[in-house]
Amino acid sequence: MSDKFKNQYRIPSTRLPCWDYSRNGYYFITICTQERRHYFGEIVDNKMNLSEIGKIVHKYWFEIPKHFSFVELDEFQIMPNHVHGILIINNVVSYVEKRHCLFSTADTNIKINRFQNQGKHTISSIVGSYKSICTKMIHKTNATFGWQPGFYDNIIRTKKSFHYVQEYIKDNQTNWATDRNNLKNVLSI
Repeated sequence: MSDKFKNQYRIPSTRLPCWDYSRNGYYFITICTQERRHYFGEIVDNKMNLSEIGKIVHKYWFEIPKHFSFVELDEFQIMPNHVHGILIINNVVSYVEKRHCLFSTADTNIKINRFQNQGKHTISSIVGSYKSICTKMIHKTNATFGWQPGFYDNIIRTKKSFHYVQEYIKDNQTNWATDRNNLKNVLSI
């Protein structure tokens, strides 16, 4: 497969090939600000003090289930330049049409399974909607705010992993001094 499309480098997808991201499950989500800028507040004495922008981001996270009735929220944490949360898709009755896994034949030696048109009930659509409303509201007072393109997800498959992720999110504030997203750590390298 070519590393370029229309003469620009491709960024490989971080999504699991052939996984339907509208499927019931637990998803660990991380969303970062553009250039990891500290828009959401600051950590003081291992506690997050939210800025006005951080308060907007906090408010709209908890409104996700109002707009996506099949989504439940679990642990959530806002950090100075990113958010962590667990989204649970829980469709009692599956109303999402079945998706067919397509094969890319751009390179006959390599076939990559990918879901085409993930649809409006996927993790991507949920996170995209969340980022969109936050951006719209934040731009009313701060036009420079931006998110990093995309987001990180991890499909949580076991109870042990679920509890590990919950603790990781809870402890994130106390571990900020050594966090890889802390710009002080990046700048000191």
